[in-house]
Amino acid sequence: MAEKGRGTYRVREQKGQNAGKPQKEQGARRQQKEQDAGRLLKEQGARRPQKEQSAQEQRKQSKSARSCPIAQKCGGCQYIEMPYDQQLKEKQKTVGQLLQEYGKVNKIIGMENPDHYRNKVHAVFDYQKGKGIISGIYQEKTHLVVPVEECLLEDKRADAIIRSVRELAKSFKFKIYDEDTGYGLLRHVMVRVGCSTGQIMVVLVLSSPILPSRKNFVDALCKLHPEISTIVLNINHKNTSMVLGEKEQILYGKGYIEDRLCGKMFRISSKSFYQVNAVQTQKLYEKAIEYAALTGKETVIDAYCGIGTIGLAAAEYAGKVIGVELNQAAVRDAVVNAKINAVKNIDFYQNDAGKFMTQLADAGEKVDVVFMDPPRSGSTETFMDAMLCLGPDRIVYISCNPETLARDLAYLTGQAVKKGAGGKRGKENTVQYRVVEMTPVDMFPYTVHTETCVLLSRKKSSGKSTKIEIEIDLNEADRRECIGKATYQEIKDYIWEHYQTKVSHLYIAQIKKKCGLDVGENFNKPKTEGNKVRNCPPEKERMIREALEYFGMINKE
Repeated sequence: MAEKGRGTYRVREQKGQNAGKPQKEQGARRQQKEQDAGRLLKEQGARRPQKEQSAQEQRKQSKSARSCPIAQKCGGCQYIEMPYDQQLKEKQKTVGQLLQEYGKVNKIIGMENPDHYRNKVHAVFDYQKGKGIISGIYQEKTHLVVPVEECLLEDKRADAIIRSVRELAKSFKFKIYDEDTGYGLLRHVMVRVGCSTGQIMVVLVLSSPILPSRKNFVDALCKLHPEISTIVLNINHKNTSMVLGEKEQILYGKGYIEDRLCGKMFRISSKSFYQVNAVQTQKLYEKAIEYAALTGKETVIDAYCGIGTIGLAAAEYAGKVIGVELNQAAVRDAVVNAKINAVKNIDFYQNDAGKFMTQLADAGEKVDVVFMDPPRSGSTETFMDAMLCLGPDRIVYISCNPETLARDLAYLTGQAVKKGAGGKRGKENTVQYRVVEMTPVDMFPYTVHTETCVLLSRKKSSGKSTKIEIEIDLNEADRRECIGKATYQEIKDYIWEHYQTKVSHLYIAQIKKKCGLDVGENFNKPKTEGNKVRNCPPEKERMIREALEYFGMINKE
């Protein structure tokens, strides 16, 4: 009743205010109000069936052109004002132009809803006069901080938590780190979200291990966001552009989160590499495993394996999987992930993937499939040479940069020439692969970046007695040069064809030396100091001698 009284009073007051107005003006106002009311009723009527179509409308809206007030300063969303369908067409065109000489590029795999896909969000904190504490991103090509309240790419929960940390930092009077002076406490905040589990990690990057009123701050943040699973304090006291430091303390929870991908559960720490778009990663890895064509008997290498995502996803379809990663923390996570998922046919090694594959080749080991997922800079000739020495039947190359992918495909397919010592160029690769299929996946909507999955298959040998003449550089004598009447590769091909056994360059060199044949001076030296040179087993020595006899390099005994 009180509400009605207040409403009646307002109406009477309005009547009193209009009493002195000309009647014509009052009539016009009434007519306008009636029109407004009619339009409002129409709008409400149109909204009624919208409840059932809200998800559909949301998808339509996400695929229309967008705008962002800081897009020009940020520089991260080059396609922000382009409808999503057009973005996919542009990316298809770009990838096609770069890779078309290697074969047909399949249709790009896009997203159903491309908004707020990033499960990892990083905010830098700063203090600006007139604004106080701000959080956001660095302006493109600068260290000037652009304030960000919400980003179309980032998980909404992560953005909300970052805003809360900023407000709490004001309440707790935290000093913000100044890059110029090196003084201050709070530098960055990183939030990671498990797409399928909903678990959330908050990482506070401070210049000191001492967080004032630590317990009260953690309690306040968790009260605002009870969905937080863990809070980690990362200490970065160095004057560096790196976000995370080496040492950490767990303030709340377990210190890690878990997420499910391709049917496997993965533990994710603050420093773990985990794809930022889990929805598209699922599609990408499914395509990669499809390309591998595993039957349950193959030996597979997951190079650049990180926390083991691809290798663990492929393990149930393979005979044995070997994951190789240089980052020690990632290898620890990978081992834990294998235990969590009870996967027993996978082993992880902390090593450079190229060196590791060279060692396998020297030991005569056979590998059927190699998954490689290098950084944006692409692979290196050293890595690819090691892979060519190993000679897997299939290579599944996952690339986040079509330009470096095109360069590496030229090398692997023999279309690019190798650079010899002293800048001289030798002839094309003798071990070659062919591109079978290529599929782009849109992992990064609103940006120019595209992920591409490529299947390469090793070209069949043209015959056991084929002679190949190549130019060599003697400084590269511990590779695959020709010495005598047959190349090392021809000898290996002969043994594989007759015995389905792999032998290393090192073993061939040992037996050639026993037979009085000339070999490169580096063949009998270990690849690294302190390592022992393995002696060729008697069974393989017999095979190598047979091959030397076949090619007329030694007389039959």
